[in-house]
Parts: sequence; structure tokens; C-alpha cells
Amino acid sequence: QVQLVESEGGSVQAGGSLTLSCAASGSTDGWNFMAWFRQAPGKEREGVTGITRDTGMTVYASPVKGRFTISLDAAKNTVFLQMNSLKPEDTAMYYCAARLSTHGTWSQESLYNYWGQGTQVTVSS
Repeated sequence: QVQLVESEGGSVQAGGSLTLSCAASGSTDGWNFMAWFRQAPGKEREGVTGITRDTGMTVYASPVKGRFTISLDAAKNTVFLQMNSLKPEDTAMYYCAARLSTHGTWSQESLYNYWGQGTQVTVSS
């Protein structure tokens, strides 16, 4: 079992920055790919970005490409999400998720074995 604990989110103004973290504990060899998802009110949850543990390869959804950066501190088993140039449409509950397999569509929720509790990010205009 892998436990994922996200850092506290926050409220920022448009154009601002915020960094989230997701710390993995428990069976720390139990994941090979970690991703961030988000869910805005009234919308479906969507994949934001993901990172492969051994290669560090990253993938980003189009709406955040160039503004968000995912990174991994392997020693701390922690993944970070640096969010810059935030927009009101980035307002959502953000979740980190981890899975053992690196195969399949990275944004497919059903492929993930473990989920964090979610943290709220609010961007005001």
C-alpha cells in the first residue's frame, strides 16, 4: 500500500504562483508513475501532468503546458507541482495519484492504484 499526502493548497490571484507537493509513504516501491489530476466544480476530473519515476519523463495536459512543472525528489519520495501564471480556470481540487504500471493512457483515472485526499487551489481574477 502507498499513502499519498498532498500539501495544503491555497488562494492566489491570477498571474500568481503556487507549489503543491505529494509525499508518498508506505510501500515506497509500489509506484512507478505519479500524476496530478484536478476537478473543478461541475466538471469531470481531468489529468494535469504526470511523471515517470525511473526516467523522470513528464507529460502535460495542453491547458497547463508551459505554465506548470512537475518534478520528483526521489530521496524524499515526493512529487512537486509548480504552478505559474495561474488563471481563474485553474481553480479546482487537485489530487495526486500513483500507479505501479507505466503503461496505458496517463490520464486514465482507472489505471491509478492510489489517490491523495485532494487539496483546493483557488485563483481569483
